Amino acid sequence: MSARSNKPHEIVERALELSRADGCVVIADEHSTANLRWAGNALTTNGVTRGRSLTVVATVDGKEGTASGVVTRSAVTADDLEPLVRAAEAAARGAGPAEDAQPLVTGVPEAPDFTDAPAETSSSVFADFAPALGEAFARARAGGRELYGFANHELVSTYLGTSTGLRLRHDQPTGTLELNAKSPDRTRSAWAGRSTRDFKDVDPGALDAELAVRLGWAERRVDLPAGRYETLLPPTAVADLLIYQLWSASGRDAAEGRTVFSKPGGGTRVGEKLTDLPLTLRSDPNEPGLESAPFVVAHSSGGDRSVFDNGLPAGATEWVSQGELKHLTTTRHTSGLTGLPVAPAGGNLILDGGQDHLLEEMVAATKRGLLLTCLWYIREVDPATLLLTGLTRDGVYLVENGQVTGQVNNFRFNESPVDLLGRATEAGRTEKTLPREWSDWFTRAAMPALRVPDFNMSSVSQGV
Repeated sequence: MSARSNKPHEIVERALELSRADGCVVIADEHSTANLRWAGNALTTNGVTRGRSLTVVATVDGKEGTASGVVTRSAVTADDLEPLVRAAEAAARGAGPAEDAQPLVTGVPEAPDFTDAPAETSSSVFADFAPALGEAFARARAGGRELYGFANHELVSTYLGTSTGLRLRHDQPTGTLELNAKSPDRTRSAWAGRSTRDFKDVDPGALDAELAVRLGWAERRVDLPAGRYETLLPPTAVADLLIYQLWSASGRDAAEGRTVFSKPGGGTRVGEKLTDLPLTLRSDPNEPGLESAPFVVAHSSGGDRSVFDNGLPAGATEWVSQGELKHLTTTRHTSGLTGLPVAPAGGNLILDGGQDHLLEEMVAATKRGLLLTCLWYIREVDPATLLLTGLTRDGVYLVENGQVTGQVNNFRFNESPVDLLGRATEAGRTEKTLPREWSDWFTRAAMPALRVPDFNMSSVSQGV
């Protein structure tokens, strides 16, 4: 092997060879992205980028325990390796014992594609999508609508090697499409988004048609006060709320009495019923269309992730099973502290168990209520109850006697996703969706729409 090779798997091997630490983990991430942007029914920019980041985790054993040092740098070549490895070792020697220290993971056979070149995306990923988008522009122009938005496709090839012999590889494609339709005077706006692996399963024409209907609904404006309303939450809104719930499901924090999943008097709420609906919230790296890394990739330690767990198998986990809280997120370290099973946070999130109802059918069954488009600017108010606040955006619609009769003003809401699950009276068909608020961090989700009889719109918002 050439010491100057820039192939990612050889970069990993060379960094491991250079290590003088007691233990070493090396993660090479090869990134490539392709994107399109458009405004006013015309493409504005497109581009392709590539890059590399390298993370070196050095572990040093001492009398008081094992310390870790982590250094990550971008655009790393073979010539940069030795200073990077030495910097990680120096960080470990200068640190105190790591609280989350565990033996590095062993026993996993080498991935057969570990030595293959990284996967790359290119503008060809839009070969079918771009012409269909052009047709959508023409229809929107003829219909008096303006389309704005972007499509982004990223491919990350991750190579993970350790001094204990692990050689693992995962290719992660991530595609997002966001489309806004606006009236020419910009007083009406509607949004739709999709998550995709390859842009072969997204139809910009169908999305434009959906947005045209919503702009039509918005021609009648109805002002409503703050209050509690029967509300239909579409899959994207449900995803944003439940992703935050997953991020807040730390087993350690719950056991220490700091979260909504803490049991009064001590312990956790694992085993408690959260909802009477037969809903199952789960993560599965092999979920069709939502595939994610089947092993832990941790570039740093914190909360319920640990650099010592790199390479640990991450299988299917049911967080809520048939309405019952089943698992909380743990590392090997926090599992030992809490007595809970090891359960790494997943790379996707699926809510199953609803009825086979489309959102349109749920609207038709609504006497009077609100239909949301999406949520944004979600922030935590109280971790003890997981009370969140945020805003509605790009269309809140009034439903009367099974028909959408107009658009109402936006609201600020105050709700806990855990409480919402308990109060929901209906869940529809599970479908892949794009979480709008968290799409920069978490895109792989499948959710049903939820009917909540008393969603708390705490104040009126002037946002669009």
